[in-house]
Amino acid sequence: MTPVRHPDAPAPGELLGAHYEHCFGCGPGQPHGLHLEARAGEGVSLTAEFTVQPAHQGAPGLAHGGVLATALDETLGSLNWMLRTIAVTGRLETDFVRPVPVGTTLYLEAEVTAVAGRKIYCTAIGRIGGHGGPVAVRADALFVEVKVDHFIDHGREEEIQAAMSDPDQVRRARAFEVNP
Repeated sequence: MTPVRHPDAPAPGELLGAHYEHCFGCGPGQPHGLHLEARAGEGVSLTAEFTVQPAHQGAPGLAHGGVLATALDETLGSLNWMLRTIAVTGRLETDFVRPVPVGTTLYLEAEVTAVAGRKIYCTAIGRIGGHGGPVAVRADALFVEVKVDHFIDHGREEEIQAAMSDPDQVRRARAFEVNP
């Protein structure tokens, strides 16, 4: 089935912000996290950026492949904002096309390609040197829609309670809205 942008999805160009303060991918409370910033796109798409820091390296001077996979996963998970659904990664297939040096900004573009029941199919591409630059990484993923109980039943009690007791209702709701 063709994906449909939810009427309450953020407007194109709108910064999505962190879904949880301590998320390694997007949270500002993670000193060595990616601090990935995503913006809503047209339809069921978005763009995102993050800059590879020294703490993200694997081989000397190059981003660790797991960090690049995390950036793709975070970007793809953020697409759930466009659908206004809660979903988790079921499968992530990643291609590493070229090395990404420390200090490089990775420009990511992602879109939902299909929705079938609880399954959400999506794809992403990461470029260096700008949105028209050479491809460095790409991924295809399957996300599976879940209820908020998925996080409550499987998360650590102290973090779940902290998120649920946040007096800011928007932040409290957003903590459980996208792939952690």
